[in-house]
Amino acid sequence: MAKSPKVIITCAITGATHTPTMSEYLPVTPDAIIEQAAGAAEAGAAILHLHARDAKTNRPTGDLDTWFHILKSLKGRTDAVLNMTTGGSTYMSIEERLAPPLAAEPELCSCNMGSMNFGTYTMIPRYQGKWKHDWEEGYLEASRGAIFRNTFADIETILTKLGDKGTRFEFECYDVGHLYNLAHMVDRGLVKLPMFVQLIIGTLGGIGADPENLMFMKKTADKLFGDQYRWSVLAGGRNQIPRCTMSASMGGNVRVGLEDSLYAGPGRLATSNAEQVTMIRKIIEDLSLEVASPDEARAMLGLKGKDKVAF
Repeated sequence: MAKSPKVIITCAITGATHTPTMSEYLPVTPDAIIEQAAGAAEAGAAILHLHARDAKTNRPTGDLDTWFHILKSLKGRTDAVLNMTTGGSTYMSIEERLAPPLAAEPELCSCNMGSMNFGTYTMIPRYQGKWKHDWEEGYLEASRGAIFRNTFADIETILTKLGDKGTRFEFECYDVGHLYNLAHMVDRGLVKLPMFVQLIIGTLGGIGADPENLMFMKKTADKLFGDQYRWSVLAGGRNQIPRCTMSASMGGNVRVGLEDSLYAGPGRLATSNAEQVTMIRKIIEDLSLEVASPDEARAMLGLKGKDKVAF
């Protein structure tokens, strides 16, 4: 695959990890998600990675009406690629996670490449006694004994059911073994090449955020996939901007957003997703690289186009 000087910025708007107490700037209602996603696109994000949240409880939700309100609103306001999660949250079944994207038939979906521990309970002590909602502490504590399930059967289901609708994938790999799981799916012909691989570092339960680990993940992907993939980096918390900078300088793409980090500097909460996009865009341009537009990202990733979705 020919290398491109253009860098795709993905912005992950809200996710299912952070809870409302953690930041007043985290968008936790459908309308807030829409506003912040539109702002991130205006700031330079070509891809918007989306989860939905309930307007009343602010919890992650798979409700179809909520999802379609978000998707239709954003489609009317931006040309950005709308990337729907198939991860949902750790506590959703595969059927619950798949229902929204199967109904919406988006251009792009995430696809997690292995089951894993996904620990968020370590955040509880920082917010003890300050919870805005009574569900938050229990939600985080439950991660101590939960498994984020992504079996081979689950992955096959995602690839076949969504692939039949023309949806392409952002393959989320939290550890080296996930790259080998992806190679297995490629060998079986379930993954269409070239593909888009997200190297995820710094999640409790996955590989650590050390620079050496990122280099090893990239080296392994090169060995397994040659030139048949594009790649990006997602690093949580304080590692977000440094590791995304590393990715851009190595020829990769980047993912930022309040799903992955709530901060815009040491001890300073980001006031929006757009702020993080602006930060990484400046770094990319300071590296004498160009930021990809949504249509350029579509061409780079071989997407079907926003006119071929079901929303």
